[in-house]
Amino acid sequence: MAFALKAPATSSAATTTSLPDVQEKVGAIIADIRARGDQAVREYSAKFDNWQPESFRLSAAQIEEIVSRVPKQVVDDIEFVQQQVRGFAERQLASMQEFEVETLPGVHLGQKHIPVAAAGAYVPGGRYPLLASAHMTILTAKTAGVPRVVACTPPIRGEVPDATVAAMHLAGADEIYLLGGVQAVVSMALGTETIAPVDMLAGPGNAFVAEAKRQLFGEIGIDLFAGPTEVLIVADETADPFVVAVDLLSQAEHGPDSPAVLITTSEELGRSVVEHVDRLLPEMPTRDNAEPAWRDHGEVHVVENLDAAYELADTYASEHVQVLTAQPREALAKMRNYGALFLGEGTCVSYGDKVIGTNHVLPTRGAARYTGGLWVGKYLKTVTYQEVTDPASSAKLGEVCGRAARVELFEGHARSGDVRAAKFGGARLPWAPDAFARS
Repeated sequence: MAFALKAPATSSAATTTSLPDVQEKVGAIIADIRARGDQAVREYSAKFDNWQPESFRLSAAQIEEIVSRVPKQVVDDIEFVQQQVRGFAERQLASMQEFEVETLPGVHLGQKHIPVAAAGAYVPGGRYPLLASAHMTILTAKTAGVPRVVACTPPIRGEVPDATVAAMHLAGADEIYLLGGVQAVVSMALGTETIAPVDMLAGPGNAFVAEAKRQLFGEIGIDLFAGPTEVLIVADETADPFVVAVDLLSQAEHGPDSPAVLITTSEELGRSVVEHVDRLLPEMPTRDNAEPAWRDHGEVHVVENLDAAYELADTYASEHVQVLTAQPREALAKMRNYGALFLGEGTCVSYGDKVIGTNHVLPTRGAARYTGGLWVGKYLKTVTYQEVTDPASSAKLGEVCGRAARVELFEGHARSGDVRAAKFGGARLPWAPDAFARS
């Protein structure tokens, strides 16, 4: 038994790739900034944000003044949330072990973690200033040990977003620029006369920002390819349908293309959730986003049992999966494809977005099949080193290397092995018989 009480009105397939006009426009901006640097950045900022100050970078004095304007309760709340994010990130970092092991006599192999030298953090503004993204991108990078973190956020209707700047500053940003959109992302990635380039970009944004990151990937690193925010709720008959409806709409308000999916073992609950959504939507302040998101991308599926629910949920590989069942922790063993799990009625996706401490930059568009979200490890390069100090071991490895390389027709590689087999083990060197001749 499995059927849909509500199917999406619009296929999400069109949102899984960048639209050609977005690709073209973003490509042109990247090329222009690459060629003309600051002048192009200034023109795009004036065009898109009506913002062209003498300097996009905020000075220490400006930052101090801006932070002083933020109400104390807001600052206290920012500091509380950042304590949660920092604490979780520190535990993640502590879980990443460096090591060195001797695999053969005198053969030492090691692993270490090196932070990237510079990271760029984009903190969206516009209608919804996502100051929480400052915690997730800047603070996580600094916890990882990144020496230089550059942060950009756009002005909002020509005004400085005080709370966002405070969050960026308190998170530890080394440079803060009031600069938004594609021009901000490209400036950090490529560098200009006044902004030194970074090695990696992180942070969410609109379709143009996401496309800019996509086109720049490879030239620099990025956190993830981001799409519309997604929520999927797995619920059984014990769930409160009112809570389920509220939680679905809490994510639908992100944008008109944000999928909100319910998978339930109870037809009665599913129908009740739909009724609650229909009652809540008309009075919702963010209805202009939530209503089309629910209408076009909302889904309700009824399945036979929880095993079937988890199996179906895995096919979505949703960014956020909320489990409202009698035993929510079962999902830890039953599911494998999700950006983040939210277990039980006591938690919700909004906690992850805003306050609880785990990172809210998560995979979308099915990417949870192969990657997790942003974390301390994204800012670290896990590298290896090797040292062979025992001559006999080097000679042994040289013999095997010579044979293995010749199977692959790599004569140069083979000769590197041959040399050590000869020098340290006395092996013959047919292609250079006099190289190690003894007097």
